[in-house]
Amino acid sequence: MEPVQPASAGSPHVVVLVGDVHPRGMAHAERLAHVRYVGEKELAGALPGADALFVWDFLSGALADAWPAENGPGWVHIASAGVDRLLFPGLVEGDTVVTNSRGIFDEPIAEYVLGLVLAFAKDLHTTVRLQAERRWRHRETEPITGARALVVGTGPIGRAIGRRLGAAGLAVTGAGRTARDADPDLGVVHPMERLDEALSEADYVVLAAPLTPQTRGMIDAAALDRMRPTARLVNVGRGGLVAEPDLVKALRAGRIAGAALDVFEDEPLPPSSPLWDLPNVIVSPHMSGDVAGWRDELVRVFTGNLDRFVSGRPLRNIVDKRLGYVGSQP
Repeated sequence: MEPVQPASAGSPHVVVLVGDVHPRGMAHAERLAHVRYVGEKELAGALPGADALFVWDFLSGALADAWPAENGPGWVHIASAGVDRLLFPGLVEGDTVVTNSRGIFDEPIAEYVLGLVLAFAKDLHTTVRLQAERRWRHRETEPITGARALVVGTGPIGRAIGRRLGAAGLAVTGAGRTARDADPDLGVVHPMERLDEALSEADYVVLAAPLTPQTRGMIDAAALDRMRPTARLVNVGRGGLVAEPDLVKALRAGRIAGAALDVFEDEPLPPSSPLWDLPNVIVSPHMSGDVAGWRDELVRVFTGNLDRFVSGRPLRNIVDKRLGYVGSQP
């Protein structure tokens, strides 16, 4: 293998916040820039004077406390689609540009959601349990053709979910900031201020919205009361979209039929959480978008943007820090 040529003296300085797993395939980035890999404890000392920060450990909450009062990086890129952990006042109010890894997770998450819908409709979790108990118990299951799915969130992930569920025979509608009558991926899109009305019509409610002050806790006791008693909730967005204590109460009372949760307010989900033990809940560890090669794709997206940063071209996936998600593309 050809050795990596070090960056030149005038190259930008990039800090990479790493966790237990370091990014692979950074050779090109190391040719373009002086790259320094740090953990949470070293972050505060590394940021002043740095040109860019790559938040590889996208679950870290250390950046807000480590952010310098002045002379901080002019560009921050995160190895995830969600950016809620970056939207603290010091970063939002400054001139730093924020980019994300939009586009990598769309189809994998859509596939995962379809799998969850099928698992509920075909009662697969009961089948697995009965097999473990060596019990032969015939049951009837539900069709998904014609079932109604409401996808909350009209970004690329929500659109991919809509396409996948629609192709499987579900009747799909959406909910987002802007109402539409004939969206190509989501059919009728309800405005968020009419979410309660849309919830009452759905057999599956799929959350794929970003976490913002407007969406935090939007699935609370009142929203859950609006849902059909036979409906299931699927959350692949952010844990903070759901008021978890209200959800636990609704599930225990049978106000909705079940929930599949891939994201949580606190991660890892504490062993003491009652969600682990509820029979009508599927818990997964924030993995809905993680397919083979996903980490390599994350590095590829960052390196492509670093190429643009070094050459002075517009960055891709620029986040509107006021809205909390990517706006128009350059």
